[in-house]
Amino acid sequence: MSQYQNIKVIIPARFNSSRLPGKPLLLINNFPIFWHVFQRCIEAGFSSENILLATDHKKIFELAEELNIPVVMTSDKHESGTDRINEVVTNLDLDNDSLVINVQGDEPLIPSQLIKQLALFALENKKFALTTAVTPICEYKDFINPNVVKAILGEGGRAIYFTRSPSPLNRDNSNSLELAYRHIGIYTYRVSDLKEFCSYSESSLEKYEKLEQLRALSNGMPIGACIYNDELPHGIDTQEDYDAVKLLMEV
Repeated sequence: MSQYQNIKVIIPARFNSSRLPGKPLLLINNFPIFWHVFQRCIEAGFSSENILLATDHKKIFELAEELNIPVVMTSDKHESGTDRINEVVTNLDLDNDSLVINVQGDEPLIPSQLIKQLALFALENKKFALTTAVTPICEYKDFINPNVVKAILGEGGRAIYFTRSPSPLNRDNSNSLELAYRHIGIYTYRVSDLKEFCSYSESSLEKYEKLEQLRALSNGMPIGACIYNDELPHGIDTQEDYDAVKLLMEV
C-alpha cells in the first residue's frame, strides 16, 4: 500500500522474558510465535521488506533467517523494547520523518485490523510524538485490576495519562465504565521522536507506576490514542497464556 511506504514495522523478540524464558522460540502450528506476528503484519498490508524482527539471541536470529523473515541482532542489555527499536533505527539510519511501528513479538493473535487502524491514525495525526491504541473496559473487575493499564483520554484522541489505578472515576456513579479504556501495548513513533524519547532517563512516574509511556508524558511529549472496538485476543506472557493461545490456534 502506498500510504505505508515510509513506515517500518519492527517486532522486538527478546529471549530472556522473566516469566517465560525462551518465549519467542515456542511453537504454535509448528511455527515460532514471532512468525505468527509477522503474518499479522503482512495481513495488515505491509510488505515483508518493511517488516523487521529485532532480537538479542542467536537461535531466534537463525530461525528467522530460515523462515525468510528480515531480522537484525541487537544488544541484550536493553531494558525495554523501545530501546531495542531505537538501536535498530539508529543502525538503519532511517530518515527523521520516517514512521516506526512497534508490534510486540509475543502477540500471535494481534488483529491485523488493529495494526492497520493505528498506522492510519498515526499518519493522520502528526501532531502526536507517539501514538498507541486503547480498547473499552467492559467489566468492573478489569477496571480495578492493577495489571490492566488504564488510559485516560482527553479531546481529539489525546492521551492525558496512563495508570494502574481505576481511572477516570465517575464521582456520581463509581460503577460507571463509560470513559474507561484499557491500554494496548502497540506504538508508533516518528524516528526523531523515538530518539528524543530514548534520550530521557527514567522518569519518576514511570518508575512509580512501571509504565514506560509515562516517560514521554513527563517530558511533554504528546501521545495520541485510537480506540479499537473489536475483540482483542490475549498476548503470551506466561506458560498458561501460551497453553491457552496454542489451544485456540491449533483447533
